Amino acid sequence: MRTMDVIAQSSKEKTDSAPSRSWWGLIATLGPVLVVAMDGSILFLAMPSINEAIRPTTDQSLWILDIYGFAVGSLLITFGNLGDRFGRKKLLLIGATVFGIGSLCGALSPTPELLIASRALMGVGGATLLPSCLAVISELFQNPAQRARAIGIFAATFAAGFVIGPIVGGLLLNHFWWGSVFLINIPVIVLFLFLAPVLLKEVHGSRPGKIDLLSVVLSSIGLLVAIYGVKHAATYGIDGQSAVMIAVGIALTVVFIRRQKRLELPLLDTGLFKEHVFAVAILTGLLALFVWSAAAYLSMNYLQSVLGLSVLDAALLAIPGAIVLTLTCVLTPRLVEQVGARKALLLCHFCMGLGMLLLLFTNDTTGALFYVASTMVAGVGFGISFSLVADTAVSAVPESRAGSAGAIAETSNEIGNALGIALLGSLATVVFRSVYPGEESGIGEVLDRQGVGSEAFVQAQAAFLTGFHSVAAAAAVICFGLGILAIRWLPKTSDVQHQVQEQHV
Repeated sequence: MRTMDVIAQSSKEKTDSAPSRSWWGLIATLGPVLVVAMDGSILFLAMPSINEAIRPTTDQSLWILDIYGFAVGSLLITFGNLGDRFGRKKLLLIGATVFGIGSLCGALSPTPELLIASRALMGVGGATLLPSCLAVISELFQNPAQRARAIGIFAATFAAGFVIGPIVGGLLLNHFWWGSVFLINIPVIVLFLFLAPVLLKEVHGSRPGKIDLLSVVLSSIGLLVAIYGVKHAATYGIDGQSAVMIAVGIALTVVFIRRQKRLELPLLDTGLFKEHVFAVAILTGLLALFVWSAAAYLSMNYLQSVLGLSVLDAALLAIPGAIVLTLTCVLTPRLVEQVGARKALLLCHFCMGLGMLLLLFTNDTTGALFYVASTMVAGVGFGISFSLVADTAVSAVPESRAGSAGAIAETSNEIGNALGIALLGSLATVVFRSVYPGEESGIGEVLDRQGVGSEAFVQAQAAFLTGFHSVAAAAAVICFGLGILAIRWLPKTSDVQHQVQEQHV
């Protein structure tokens, strides 16, 4: 009898605890997750150096920044389905290789066009890594509590990558040339390619389904064409080309959405958006990154081009906000236990909005203090968003549709990151062109052509500030508007809220 008890106890321990190989497998996947997230923001501080080295136009600078996010966001769901069919581990190894090649090409790019192409290639690799890493991690841990903990570590690593990207970029640029922000990916990818075959298991989906290639084409091309039209209009003014591009992009996107409603296994499950809690969660994930990416990018330009700070000093000023955001990510589960998911989401929206309003007080002399205050206040909101959105979205739908909900939540973050730079960056360009009397369309072009001590550069600084403040005001309106929508749409007490709380307990 005692022998049977010992055997039963031993069996229970094996079930309750994951082997050390599982934790090492988790650690191995976190490297690619971190660099994929970092590359969504690492160029925020590097763009002035890139502008000086290869002299892209303002339009090309925006493409260098956000083609990566568009590639990742538009292909995440597609590569998630491919991984189900052909194996997650296999796709991980292919994706990591593509990401590493793109990083190397980016570091050595002599022209803006090649750098844009390299960033797109990195985005393709990144789109294979994120969903496959998450699936492999889920397979490594059979115990539900440990699986939840591992996925929480995955989410925190992804959020941390976005936040520390500009800081890492600033530290590298203080010692090396601009290509170092890409080369830092190489040792991480090489180490992963060495460890993954040993530590990770192959994972196939139980119901892989069929990939609708037409939906992939419609979604990715529709988005890119529409954004290209917006950027062209912002840089060169509204003309026939920009109007046609915007119209074609919108039309393709509408066709894509209508097609999803007819497919048995759509890329985008539009029916999920009928649930208000799910819709608010996805909008929060989308608009949080939409606002954060634009504010972070323009703020880094502001600190260097207007205040004249060095790359290192600008990076150091970003640290307080990064600390607040990271701590908020860690403490959000406890916050949800105390006040509920609804109040946490409302706090998220209004903190982001208040943080954006603080940027309106920046000027050409004393703006650094308001920038730091902005990042710390908004960091609370961003931290709640990064930590809570996926759980809220998944909990708002039936378990059978949880996979689709999680994929949409992850995609909304990447698309929001790219759209923020594209659309709010274009708004800053439009305002700059309307205020600045010269022919240049951005402060970087003025710096290259006229120099720091010129009268034109002083005018460009004032024009940049006007555009920066316009973006901050628009971002604040977006955040407060979403907060008001959440008040109306989120019930004060709901089963969804209790489910989210239970997931964190």
